[in-house]
Amino acid sequence: MFAVSASPRFPLPFLPALNPRPPLISPLRHRCLYRHRVRHQCRGSADLPLRLLHAVASRRTGIVIDVDEVEDIGDRDLPVDLSFTRRLPPVLTLVDGIAALRRATEEVKASPPAAESGVIRFEVLVPPSTKALKWLCSQFRGSSLFPQFYLSRALSSDPSVQLEISGVGSALSLYGSSQAKLGCELISRYISFDSEFIGAYGAVGMKCDKELFSIEENAGSFYFFIPQVELTEFDGYSVLSSTMVWDHSVSHTFEDSVCLSESCFNQVCGSYDSTASTCYEGMMKSYIGESYVLETGNAQLVYLDAEVLAKVDATTRMQKEKFLMSQQSFIRFSAQFLYSANMDLCSQSNKTESFIKSCSNINSAWASLIVEECVRLGFTYFCIAPGSRSSPLALSATGHPLTTCISCYDERSLGFHAVGYGKGCRKPAIVITSSGTAVSNLFPSVVEASQDFIPVVLLTADRPPELHDAGANQAINQVNHFGNYVRYFFNLPPPSDQMYARMVLTTVDSAAYNAMQAPQGPVHINCAFREPLDHSNQGWTFDCLRGLDRWFRNNEPYTRYLGMKMVSTFGNYSCSVIEVLDIVKKAKKGLLLVGAIHKEDDMWAVALLARHLSWPVAADILSGLRMRKVLNSFPELDKSILFIDYIDHMLLSDSVKSWINPDVIVQIGSRITSKRVEMFLESCFPSSYILIDTHPCRHDPSHVVTHRIQTSVSEFAASLCQCNLERKTSKWQDILMVLNSVVSQEIMFHVHSEFLLTEPYVAHVIGEALYGDSVLFVGNSMVIRDLNMFGKGWLECTTHRGNMMMHNIPDFIGATVAGNRGASGIDGLLSTAIGFAVGSNKRVCCVVGDISFLHDTNGLSLLNQRFARKPMTVIVINNHGGAIFSLLPVAKTTSPQILQKYFYTSHDISISKLCAAHRVKHFLVQTKAELQDTLLKTRAEHLDCVVEVENHIDENANFHRIISMFVGNTATNYLNYLLGARTRSDLDGMYNCKIRAMEYMLYRIQLSAPRTSGTLDSSFSHEGFILKLRMDDNIVGFGEVAPIEIHEEDMIDVEEQLRFLFHRVKDCELNVVPLLRGSLSNWIWTSIGIPPSSVFPSVKCGLEMAILNLLASQQKCRLSEILTGSNPLLRDQGLVEYNHNRSTRIQICALLDSYGTPMEVALAVARLVEEGFTTVKLKVGRRETPAEDAAVIEKIREVVGYKINIRADANRKWTYEQAIEFGSRVKRFSLQYIEEPVSSVDDLIEYCENSGLPVALDESIDNLKGDPIDKLHQFVHPGIVAVVIKPSVVGGFERAAHIAKWAHMHDKMAVISSAYESSVGLATYIQFAYYVDRQHDLVARIKRNDSFGSVAHGLGTYQWLREDVSEQKLKIHAPSLGDGMGASVEDAHGYLQHLSINNEKIERTYSKEKIKSYSVQVDGDDFSYLVNLQEAGDCTNDKVVLFLHGFLGTSEDWTPMMKALSPSARVIAVDLPGHGESQILQHDAENFSQMFVTVQSIADLLLKLICSITDGQVVVVGYSMGARIALHMALNQNHKVTFQDCSSSVSLFISLILIPEVLMSRQISGAVLISGSPGLKHEASRRRRTAIDKSRAKFLLSFGLECFIKTWYSGKMWGSLREHPQFDSLVRTRRKHSSITDLSKVLADSSVGRQKSLWEDLKHLKKPLLIVTGEKDVKFKEISEQMCSEIRKHGEREADCRDRQELCEMMVVPESGHAVHVENPLPLVRAIRKFLLKLHKP
Repeated sequence: MFAVSASPRFPLPFLPALNPRPPLISPLRHRCLYRHRVRHQCRGSADLPLRLLHAVASRRTGIVIDVDEVEDIGDRDLPVDLSFTRRLPPVLTLVDGIAALRRATEEVKASPPAAESGVIRFEVLVPPSTKALKWLCSQFRGSSLFPQFYLSRALSSDPSVQLEISGVGSALSLYGSSQAKLGCELISRYISFDSEFIGAYGAVGMKCDKELFSIEENAGSFYFFIPQVELTEFDGYSVLSSTMVWDHSVSHTFEDSVCLSESCFNQVCGSYDSTASTCYEGMMKSYIGESYVLETGNAQLVYLDAEVLAKVDATTRMQKEKFLMSQQSFIRFSAQFLYSANMDLCSQSNKTESFIKSCSNINSAWASLIVEECVRLGFTYFCIAPGSRSSPLALSATGHPLTTCISCYDERSLGFHAVGYGKGCRKPAIVITSSGTAVSNLFPSVVEASQDFIPVVLLTADRPPELHDAGANQAINQVNHFGNYVRYFFNLPPPSDQMYARMVLTTVDSAAYNAMQAPQGPVHINCAFREPLDHSNQGWTFDCLRGLDRWFRNNEPYTRYLGMKMVSTFGNYSCSVIEVLDIVKKAKKGLLLVGAIHKEDDMWAVALLARHLSWPVAADILSGLRMRKVLNSFPELDKSILFIDYIDHMLLSDSVKSWINPDVIVQIGSRITSKRVEMFLESCFPSSYILIDTHPCRHDPSHVVTHRIQTSVSEFAASLCQCNLERKTSKWQDILMVLNSVVSQEIMFHVHSEFLLTEPYVAHVIGEALYGDSVLFVGNSMVIRDLNMFGKGWLECTTHRGNMMMHNIPDFIGATVAGNRGASGIDGLLSTAIGFAVGSNKRVCCVVGDISFLHDTNGLSLLNQRFARKPMTVIVINNHGGAIFSLLPVAKTTSPQILQKYFYTSHDISISKLCAAHRVKHFLVQTKAELQDTLLKTRAEHLDCVVEVENHIDENANFHRIISMFVGNTATNYLNYLLGARTRSDLDGMYNCKIRAMEYMLYRIQLSAPRTSGTLDSSFSHEGFILKLRMDDNIVGFGEVAPIEIHEEDMIDVEEQLRFLFHRVKDCELNVVPLLRGSLSNWIWTSIGIPPSSVFPSVKCGLEMAILNLLASQQKCRLSEILTGSNPLLRDQGLVEYNHNRSTRIQICALLDSYGTPMEVALAVARLVEEGFTTVKLKVGRRETPAEDAAVIEKIREVVGYKINIRADANRKWTYEQAIEFGSRVKRFSLQYIEEPVSSVDDLIEYCENSGLPVALDESIDNLKGDPIDKLHQFVHPGIVAVVIKPSVVGGFERAAHIAKWAHMHDKMAVISSAYESSVGLATYIQFAYYVDRQHDLVARIKRNDSFGSVAHGLGTYQWLREDVSEQKLKIHAPSLGDGMGASVEDAHGYLQHLSINNEKIERTYSKEKIKSYSVQVDGDDFSYLVNLQEAGDCTNDKVVLFLHGFLGTSEDWTPMMKALSPSARVIAVDLPGHGESQILQHDAENFSQMFVTVQSIADLLLKLICSITDGQVVVVGYSMGARIALHMALNQNHKVTFQDCSSSVSLFISLILIPEVLMSRQISGAVLISGSPGLKHEASRRRRTAIDKSRAKFLLSFGLECFIKTWYSGKMWGSLREHPQFDSLVRTRRKHSSITDLSKVLADSSVGRQKSLWEDLKHLKKPLLIVTGEKDVKFKEISEQMCSEIRKHGEREADCRDRQELCEMMVVPESGHAVHVENPLPLVRAIRKFLLKLHKP
């Protein structure tokens, strides 16, 4: 059986079978369906016999198996021959999805697979509006497809989210009343681990007969089925799927399954009603019809897949608790009976007529008619304001069984609540008010609904005509009260039995139609009532009900408005539409602008359209696509949709604004939040501006629209998606992508680096609260603007991962964001949000400002009425006033007193007390940590709550200003750099540069004294590596890697990584933007395929150094200009001008060890001062007591005075008490700072507060993993005045620049420090330090702070260089003007530009290593193995490493590792039998098929190979299949060896007879098992796996290697590998196999099912094992733990317990899955070398 679930990267193609069958021509067999009349119970008929395990011949169904009648299971428990899932491209509509499934079925029908059994599943993503229950009920009224089922259950990863599934038909069904074990085995045949999306549903505890005519409850019975068609409803998308099952062993052919599918599609397509919009109750009533509904717990449906089956204890009776159970479900086996669990489906008969006629008066009758008609229209949510005149309406609404009612004493809040409900479900709420000003209070909400196209139905009670203009109480003119803001108005006369009641119904229907017809909006029915207003009896005649007989009998509205939609193909579009399509085709710089979108289907359609257009997408915050939930893979790496999330900030740069200039803009959705974007649209004047929206209104404030299309988003997207558009690569798009990325990083830096809790930070992280089905409602004023500007584009979402019922999922879904942007007022926002929560039936996070919250405090009464909705979190940004005015021009020209009183409206109102008064939970947060904790708490508690985020207007305004200035400057610099790369108008130079050659040189130079980081007796010599990268045109860049004592890595570690990286770097495109904002790290990951975190800090620094110098050389400018972006070709025109007249020198701090007497040290300092140094750093903490160090400081001040800065560096040598003593003694000597005074970082802040000394960080920042910004918050204390940054220790220039910028933002010095590098490193550090100084100038100007002045950088280690790597000398001197010792950027640049390496100081050079390739023949008993070998390293080395690849791999997989390890051992990699260039040579061709190439036989041959090519100790490193072979070799037996050397023209034949076992065991010294297994423990598992691999081998032979590779790597095990940037190139290497026949034979013969289980053998292990697994590989991590446990557990019982414990070591490699050696190889390389050292240590 070959089981596969296709990867999203490539749909599984249908390839013709090896021997294709002729097309199907016979029709589906005629089958009869026996039907019973509806009775209380259905019984089966004895006249309907069924042959054992044969498809039912009397009904339209698939395979049916009665487990109770199965006597001999035979091989029917083994997997089917073929099983896979194919994911089809997403579609715009459900009808398109059904058509796609039909086409896929026809495709496979035309080329049927040559398999006698199989399961094929097709899946297609359909729009989110496709709801499971609605789909089932609307499609299958009267259908003959059974069973029909529905279930819902909570996701395991998020219990608040419901997963809903419905389906019809049975591709396979299985039932029984006993033999649970047999039932599990039989159904497991059709459900595979590899094809994870194929599962079954069923009921436990229900006994069925063969025809499903008799159903009864019976403990232990079961009924399972695989549906033909099913729909799974997730949050944000739905999956429609169909399944075909055939099995010749039960007489159900592939042709039968095809005919069954076609019949099913015919029914599905014919009965689907996409316009069905009735309420749930009416929909269910229509679906149930006359069927019996039986409520029973045994109808609770369960779900099972391969993982569930593996956990079911089949030795006991079948129990539903062992499966994944539904919470609500029903199943319908026939048209007569429906079984439900936990669902109230019992519908009562229609009693409308009797109810109306029982009304006590005509007022009640009319009111009841109005309410009933609203319910029939699907409008069941009533918002009722208290009042007398509206009593008939209120009483009728609250008395109706199908309505949901809510009340509020404030009509204004109630009206906005109704608006929110309409936003949430796109259906109107019904608002009922009394007369008078109660109606007027609705006016703000009516305006909002009208402006934002939200349907609302207003039922306003009124006085009768005789009381108007007569001074009656609460009588105002309510006729056309809302003017043009309503779509429809009707003034109902007072109820009378002299008028036909039909008029009331048609009025309601007309109002509803106008509310829902584009443009949607509010409608107003004014309802006058006379007394009595209660249920008082007042006779009335039924004559007014004449003509309502049909209405009384059914549940439909009286008048149904039907639309006629013209169906046309693309070729029939009008000329105007063709014109638009032509504009889109010809666009060169097209921009897709997405405004406010209200429907999830529209978000879905826009996403598909964006992918089709390949245009940049600028999405408004209300589009639902500005914030996106990541569901699958890494969409930010997917260039098919380029989201420009930060266009608002990008436009802060005038350069960017004038450069973007799109020629065509397509805008979907007509409202744009950003004023800056609107101004840009007004100024850019594109040649064509196309606006699409459903309403006809002119939403064009800039008056730039050239083409206005009134249509739905789906229809517009469908028209364009049918048009074939050429996918164009555009440098314009590339630059936009880079600009968006750097602006995003700049924003992230500032919001995270600021210690205080700011409003932009809240906007940036608020997406983290959108878990599961959560959505966002955002207020107006600053809140929505902040979210639009600072909101994070990609939101992590793990709702669906790890769930056993998950399906193929899209890369992302939109995060719904709603707001009141019709009139954009601040009134009624809280009430609207609560209504939105009810209407959307989602968990809402509402973010509003404090003034908006106070404006609608009556909304708290609605929040307190928790029903019919999920819990809400209301976040109030409380800055004690209207902060938006602080950012407007008025703030610059108005006095603070006027601003505070008349604009900010400052207040000190207690929000907590307001919440307490309404019994609403309140949280006050003032820090980032408190916000994070509170959001997690609100998520866990499932309660309504208000989270108050306290802030201040002035701080907020200043922070906004700072971010805007930095972002604008960054955007300008980047654009200037990108446009100035080589030529001003062409980016080709930047993207076409490749690294053509590289080498490193090991140098050894003499120092003038031991390094201060070492000990006194340390060596005077210093070693390191000089890196040299070269481009095509002889452009060279130098870097340096020189780890010392303070580094975690040593020289061997470094060289190992360099050799590995050099192999990967060669011929890589250097498409980086070297402005130190993540581009270099991203290049390491995407181009080299190495996680940047796995590269040693010194190596990363040296590689970045070489690349930066290479780019500077390429662009013929200084490195400092490359870093700042101020290329001479384009001078900086940013928001903040750099001071280009400033000196290009940096100052250098002298370094001095403190050995000697105080006077000797003081005199040494004096000499340094004479040389020109103005700052000296002194090493302290090396004497007996701190008092002695203090005496040295005192003596220095006595000798040289206070004209220099003194820094002390304790290197964490002191305890807290010792450091305090030192501080108390030197406080009066004006230290610039003391560096790392205490041994524990936990004591650092306390030391700052108690000592009074300024403190600097050094070692505290060296080991910060991941993003350092959040971890640096612990050091914001003002007593910490400086951060000493060693690029080679912190991990490179990008990371160093990041830390330096954080220091500047917190008013701390950033000191760049060397680590005894040669002049190559120093020259680069000089230019980098200059860049850091300029960044400080920029920060100081933007923050309007005083500059520190010149900072002396810690590059004084140049004084230690007695020798250097270069022939010329780096100039470092003190100028005559007395600016202090320093170096100029020009001198450092000139040094690197004319660098000439002194070869006398070079120990050796490495440029490339040639891998030796040769072949050796090894003879076995049944076949010979012609082995292709790759070898590197010294062939005389007695330490040998043998690499064994996995299935489909080759020896080339190990090439980078071999080069890395070649200095440590002789490394050999082989092509295993059937792989690569290796060949299986047959001894007996006729009987070769009867011989097996097993894991054991391969291990035996490899042991013979080892004996023939080396006498050394061998460590076998195996991955996956290779790991299984390696384990066999470590547990070896006696062997015979015969081999032939084919590497030369002379054939060498050696026969080794009977190699002693002791010799073999000595040669294998250990093994490294990567993602390996000792085999399967149980015989049943081995038998099943053997069958699986055998069918896979057949598939390989039948469909070819290309198709096999695609399907192989689409399995669940490769999920992590598919996300790797080098995945596509790796897949291409898998095609390099010389013999597909041999490969397929090895797949079948070396199956883990055929392999002997080695679990018992592990107890007798004598050779050390290193067991390696990936962090993300859950399955093999568990296997590895079990292996270690087995080995150690046995060792505990033996005398040599300690030795046994050391035999096994386990390593979990981070950031990797199954393919560890591909996904994160560097930690593995180091582990293998250390394992070698451990084995060979004396």
